[in-house]
Amino acid sequence: MSNIPQELRYAKTHEWVQLTGNLIRVGITDHAQCELGDLVFAEAKPAGTPVKPGQVIGSVESVKTASDLYSPADGVIAASNASLADQPEQINTDPYASWFVEIELAAADWPAGLMTAAEYKTFIGE
Repeated sequence: MSNIPQELRYAKTHEWVQLTGNLIRVGITDHAQCELGDLVFAEAKPAGTPVKPGQVIGSVESVKTASDLYSPADGVIAASNASLADQPEQINTDPYASWFVEIELAAADWPAGLMTAAEYKTFIGE
């Protein structure tokens, strides 16, 4: 069973989102990292990059496959987690501490279309 923290929101593309003021932190879910397997590469778009919903904000690769991460909102990347490039395996160890980017939002509110923990649990079939 996947770890699905109640305080976060989730995208259908398996990103988790944490809202703090007008910033959101985005990473990949425990379910996604389990499906991918041992990660060998992780990269996030740099700070200053404008993003729109559905745009690629990062990518991960495992010995099995590669996957992109997508922005859940309009905004500008305020920070990127550079440590992921040197230690992608930290995502497998703790996916909710291993965020990819922080996005500065125009409005301090949850982006549209995100699921609650209960909805995400149903979505992944747990």
